[in-house]
Amino acid sequence: MTGAEEPREARVRLPQLRLDELLEELQARLDAARGTRDRVRSLLEAVLSVGRELDLEQALHGIVEAAAVLVDAEYAALGVIGPDGTRLSAFHTVGVGEDVIAGIGHFPEGHGILGELIRHPEPLRLAKLSEHPASYGFPPNHPPMNTFLGVPIRVREQVFGNLYLTEKRGGAQFDEEDVSVTSTLAVAAGVAIDNARLYEESRLRERWLRATAEITHRLMSGVGRGEVLGLIAARARENTGAALALVAMPMEDTDALAVELALGPDADTLRGLVLPVDASLIGEAFSTAAPVTSPDVSRDERLSAGPRRFTGLGPAVAVPVGTRENRVRGVVLLVREAGGTVFTGKEIEPLLGFAAQASVAMELAERRQDAEEVAVLKDRDRIARDLHDLAIQRLFATGMTLQSAGRFIDHPEASERVVRAVDDLDETIKIIRSTIFGLRSREGSGGAGLRARIVRIAGEAAPVLGFAPSVRMEGLLDTNVPREIADHVVAVLSEALTNIARHARADRADIALTADSGEVRLTVADNGVGVPAGGRRSGLRNMAERARQSGGELELDEAAGGGTRLVWWVPLPPG
Repeated sequence: MTGAEEPREARVRLPQLRLDELLEELQARLDAARGTRDRVRSLLEAVLSVGRELDLEQALHGIVEAAAVLVDAEYAALGVIGPDGTRLSAFHTVGVGEDVIAGIGHFPEGHGILGELIRHPEPLRLAKLSEHPASYGFPPNHPPMNTFLGVPIRVREQVFGNLYLTEKRGGAQFDEEDVSVTSTLAVAAGVAIDNARLYEESRLRERWLRATAEITHRLMSGVGRGEVLGLIAARARENTGAALALVAMPMEDTDALAVELALGPDADTLRGLVLPVDASLIGEAFSTAAPVTSPDVSRDERLSAGPRRFTGLGPAVAVPVGTRENRVRGVVLLVREAGGTVFTGKEIEPLLGFAAQASVAMELAERRQDAEEVAVLKDRDRIARDLHDLAIQRLFATGMTLQSAGRFIDHPEASERVVRAVDDLDETIKIIRSTIFGLRSREGSGGAGLRARIVRIAGEAAPVLGFAPSVRMEGLLDTNVPREIADHVVAVLSEALTNIARHARADRADIALTADSGEVRLTVADNGVGVPAGGRRSGLRNMAERARQSGGELELDEAAGGGTRLVWWVPLPPG
């Protein structure tokens, strides 16, 4: 090869190398454009997928899954900010198994890096989580995480929650394009969340309307109050996701409310419970005619004072049935499970409307019942008037005629029969007059009922005992228990509370009074020192004698956990 051929060959080789470099650069740009196109397509598909979902929980889970795929993150989560704006109330994750979640324990509440995004709702990208000043570290059993990308989700200018993405696959770092893609998804997520919430609100409003219509229909159909109260509690419990629902109604002649109906955990122990208006959460809602909330009923002294109640339960709201202008007829208490979300104003507002409508329906039913009773009373007055003006006058006239005719009868036996007939007519007239009096008499003059008397006795004993005893009553105490037996019950309760105050050295007493299965049963239990051996028992003998007079018994034994348990019962007359 000559020297002239070598430069020529070098010149040919140099343009070919440059062409190869240009082709490689072009291929790289084509690959990048194709990657961008695919990513944009994936983003559009994710936006469409999220936007189609109307169920809020499903929408939130779909957002987390889409974010993890778009930025190729191993772990992703969406934290929902609670009503107070400082903590997370819900947490949705992708990439962490159920066993790992169980090992970690409680979901995060918004401390550390998560709290940083709550306080400063702007995109945050970190190469190493642990190096940030706000990092708290991870709890035990938490998988290792280094790279981090956080983006806020806004719904109508309000921060709804945050997207958290960690551990980009392949050991890479999250870049600006990842931030842009995730921020775009967050905008679409905000719209989807808003749509899902509006849809859920419309469905909830529809459920409340259906429940109101159902209660009105039942009341107008003439069903009993107990069934209607059960329907109110059941529908309120379903529509709010509550675990427990109570309905408390005011007691006549007392400043107390009685739990007439309970649905949910420990309903049997709560039904019949008597609560004071002045020092209880339910009483506060009744007296103020406004809703009253509690973040945790198990620790709220307005509900859990005395015997331990509401274990395993948390947030609660007490809502008056009615308004101050139209009279408050009762209170509905709704309680969620422990760890549940507190009742918000948006939830309480339709609940108030439902309770007010239920109150109106109850008033209409009462007015209709009053009208029916007036019609019955008018009919009784008419019958009484007819008996007095027609039947009695005829009988009296017949008696006078027979009495006059008797003077002309000489036969002794016939004369005696006429006299007996006149006496029978007199007795018949007395019976009819007694019937007329009964038809024209009005109920309500018999004094306070047994329920009111029991509450009054318990209230009067509180200053002597040093605490207010718990009262629970069930059954038709005011209608099925005769006056004589009711007097015995009141006397026995008074004696039992006096004995506790004098001898028991107790700081708790529980009163339970029931009327069912053909008997009335009074149970009084305390946590004191018990009945001392050889002590005076005149009071117990008196209580036992009262039971024996009515065919019942008195039982005295040790209460569960110490103290004394007194049970006094007598049978009720049939009918």
